[in-house]
Amino acid sequence: MIPEHDLFEVHMNPDDRERDVTVLFSGQGRPHPNHRIGPSVHDHYLLHTVFEGKGTYTWGGRVYSCGPGDTFVIFPNGLFTYEADSRHPWHYAWVALKGPSVHRQFMDVGITPDKPVVSFGDPEQLRELYARLRSSFRQSDHPYLEGLEAAGWMTLLFHHFGLANQDILPHTAVKEPAMIDRQVDQAIRWFQLQYPQQIGIEELSRNLGYHRAHLFNAFKARTGLSPKQYLTKVRIDKAKELLTGSLTVDQIASSVGFNDALYFSRQFKKSTGMSPSEYRSGIGKE
Repeated sequence: MIPEHDLFEVHMNPDDRERDVTVLFSGQGRPHPNHRIGPSVHDHYLLHTVFEGKGTYTWGGRVYSCGPGDTFVIFPNGLFTYEADSRHPWHYAWVALKGPSVHRQFMDVGITPDKPVVSFGDPEQLRELYARLRSSFRQSDHPYLEGLEAAGWMTLLFHHFGLANQDILPHTAVKEPAMIDRQVDQAIRWFQLQYPQQIGIEELSRNLGYHRAHLFNAFKARTGLSPKQYLTKVRIDKAKELLTGSLTVDQIASSVGFNDALYFSRQFKKSTGMSPSEYRSGIGKE
């Protein structure tokens, strides 16, 4: 047992490869009254979520009182101190993180060096996520998979932190103009990702919750193209990329969502002024 603790366990990530968000280790502890860490600094991110009891977290010259459901975050290279209460010492879980996207993840869910504490309320859902995160590190023959699983549980923790902070996140009150803009964004993304599929504009409008004419007008105002014209443009642009390779015209037509190769060729020539074969020949001469 670690000194000054009634409970202490920590599980290390056996995978040393770094991801955008890498979980280094995770654990839980129930320290004795007045158990204190710091003043110290870390070279990684470290967050604690309190399940029971209470204590204080000192960061940036400010003291935060933390109890069940509160999570406090230590940012790299910042001076911190945290201390268990003298009468009701806390039981908490922690997770250490590094990676180029960690800071952005915290910013996106409203946790910043100026606001390093988030309150979730009932901590039981978080307790379960931490338990699953720790259990990811089974020291198996596949450490990469363990690190991948831990990163997945960490993503869910970030999601819960965002839910707790949703009142301070941007765009919480979406008015009608902003809502239709968002639906246009979704339609654009749908076309960009699903262009090989047979996309019905009527069905897409219905799925996005708008009448076809309403979405049509908003889409054209934003892009200068109708949804059908935009989809065709996405398909032709992708076809141009594929024509630099060895696929046949029939295979390319099928790959970009045209069931009829002749119709694809007509649309390609209408868009570019060249047939697919002429376009491919021109690439070779550049």
